[in-house]
Formats: sequence, structure tokens, C-alpha cells
Amino acid sequence: MTAATESTLTDTTRPAPRPRRRLRNPGLLAALPVLIFLALAFAAPLLAVLGYSFMPEGSFDFTFPPTIENYHTVFSGSYYISFAKSLGLALVTVALLMVICWPIAYGMAKIFGRWANLMTLAIVIPLFVSENIRLFGWVLFLIKGGVLLGSLQTWLGIDAESILYDVPAIVLGLVYVYLPFTLFPMVLGISMVSREVTEAAFDMGASRWQVFREVELPLAMPGILIGGLLTFILSLGSLAESKILGGQAVIMIADEIETAFTFGQNWPLGSALSVLLILFSGTLVITLLNWVDLDRILGRGRDD
Repeated sequence: MTAATESTLTDTTRPAPRPRRRLRNPGLLAALPVLIFLALAFAAPLLAVLGYSFMPEGSFDFTFPPTIENYHTVFSGSYYISFAKSLGLALVTVALLMVICWPIAYGMAKIFGRWANLMTLAIVIPLFVSENIRLFGWVLFLIKGGVLLGSLQTWLGIDAESILYDVPAIVLGLVYVYLPFTLFPMVLGISMVSREVTEAAFDMGASRWQVFREVELPLAMPGILIGGLLTFILSLGSLAESKILGGQAVIMIADEIETAFTFGQNWPLGSALSVLLILFSGTLVITLLNWVDLDRILGRGRDD
């Protein structure tokens, strides 16, 4: 038997190699490091807060069965007043920012052209400075005898009252701090409205108001909702604006949480307040996101 015949027989009798097993879900394996990071950085602290909320008031001992004493304290006390004030200020902030940001966002998306990049830079640069420092700058600007009122009294002889340490100052701080969070999603939403659509509406005889109400506003609504939702959530849990500009004129829910964790040293009560705030915010986010097509906002098709 020749060497070639032996080689042929060996190749025919050798078992065929097994095909490689393909991963059923390679995306899950690729996302595993990110999932582990999210679990450690986000889920674990939230679970710790949830666990503390079921501990006895003023202690750090977990009992079985868990106690709901802290939640009873929250619902039987006057914390609903702080929550209602926070909710009202957040709604006012969102409403004002919607009115303020629409013309700016429309100009950045449709009119300003390359100057929009300069405006974006001017809005983003202050974000590199601490929020507290920027708010203290407003204190120096608004305080009695400060930059604004001192100048009015010196140059015009006007002795005006300061809005500092009152509700208008808190609203001003909220609008100032969270303007970028409303503006940029709104710019994205308006940029999704093509010029051809609006021109077609004008050609069909629609007025400027009709084009805004029936074409531009509905098509830009995803970006508007995202910006409004983000601003509302951040305003609802804000703390620095009420403490620095408000001077405790309004006790917001974040103030109550901070007081429970720090001065009161009552971590279970602070955790219960935090859990209720998270539940309210999370329910709102999930509800509104069910109405918003995130794939459309991100420019992804359903078939991708």
C-alpha cells in the first residue's frame, strides 16, 4: 500500500471536526462588564438605602420582620408639605424653561448656523464651575448693596428690595442651573423637524401659528419631553438652590432628607424619604418614556 493510499484512508476514517458552538447571546457577554459596574455603582447603593428604610428609627440594626415605622412617620408627619413645595417649584421651573428655551433652541437649530456652536460653548463653559460657586455669584449679584442693587442705588438713586432669600430667588436659581438640561434636548428635537415639511405646510396655506402648533411642536415633542422630564427630576431633588438663594425660606424635600441623615442622625427616616422620592421619580420616568420613541430620537430605525 502506497503512502498516498494510507493518507487517503486516514483522512476518510478521521472524525470530522466538531463545529464551533456559537454563543446564543454574544451581546449579553459583551455587556457583562457594564452590567457589573452598574450593579455595584447604582443598584447596590439603592438597595442599601432600601434596607435602611426598614430599620428601626434612629438605629442601624436590621430587625425581622422589617419595620414600616419610618414610612408611617413620613405619612403621618408634615413631610408632604415639603414634597408639595418641591413638586410645585419643579413644575414652575419646567414651565419657565419651556418658554425661555424654545426661541433659543429654534435659533440654534434653524437660524444661527455656525454661530450655534459659539452659543453652545458659552452655555457649556459655566458647567465646568461648581454649581455652588455659581449660585454664590448670584448671591453677590442680588444681595442688598450688591452688584445689581448697589449699582441701581448709586447710579439711578433707586432703592429696590432684593429678591434674595425668597421664592423668586429659588426659581431663578433653578432656571439658571437647569437651563442646559432643557435646552439641548429641545435643540435635538427641533433639528428633527425637516425644512421641507414646514415649507410644504406653508405652501398649503397654513399660517405661522398653525405650522408651529400642528407641525413643529408635535415633531419636536420627543426632545421637548426628554428635556422637560430631565429638568423636572433634577429640580425635584435640588438642594443647593433653596439653601443658598432661598435661605431656608422654602424647605424642600431634599432639605428634609439631608436633615434626617446629618443633623438628625436618623438614617432610616432619611432612607424612607429617599425611597419615596425615588419611587415617585421612577414611576414618572417610566410612564413618560413609554410615550417617547427613543429610537427615533437617537436616529435608529426599528429594524436596526
